Amino acid sequence: MPAARESLLDAARTALVCRPWSAVRMVDVAAAAGVSRQTLYNEFGGKDGLGRALVRREIDAVLTGADHALAGYREAGERLPALAEWLVRAARGNSLVRAALTGLWTPRLPVPAPARVPAQSTAAQRGADGPLPSPGELLGLLRDRTVVALSPPRADPADTAELARLTELALRLALSWMQAPAPDGGVGTLVRDTLGAVSARTPTAGARSPR
Repeated sequence: MPAARESLLDAARTALVCRPWSAVRMVDVAAAAGVSRQTLYNEFGGKDGLGRALVRREIDAVLTGADHALAGYREAGERLPALAEWLVRAARGNSLVRAALTGLWTPRLPVPAPARVPAQSTAAQRGADGPLPSPGELLGLLRDRTVVALSPPRADPADTAELARLTELALRLALSWMQAPAPDGGVGTLVRDTLGAVSARTPTAGARSPR
């Protein structure tokens, strides 16, 4: 990503911390990034494009961060609880992440408008400026990446399907926790206990559980 584009996104994110998106001015974002307003419009087309790019960057960061959260644990039984804990922390500290995961866009945030991609755009441009994933699609991306990360080479399809089921359950528990966090305990404990109970009731759970 060009340095000017990254600087503009950083400036827009900083501005959003201080004021609602409706009060963020493009001239101020450009000035904070140290570029001209024309450069901003050349990069994003306008405020809607800037907001959509900002949300897309946060979504990309969620996917990358989830990969790192999984890689940080050697114990298989701790990886899904760790992923759930990381997602809840990420959503707590970033309103854009929370909205992208839950679909609950507050008036303070840039609600992504549909992209207007010129027909002559390159494939890379269409990918960058195309539709953002819905919460359900984002959950599916997280689930599929997790299954790939946790599945051994040449895994049995039945084991892979079971892992996908348990991963989706862990992710949905994390989304539920974002909406109604418990006053004590943690989402990791909830995921660990729930997956343990589900796996114990599942035939051949010992072979298929991520625990």
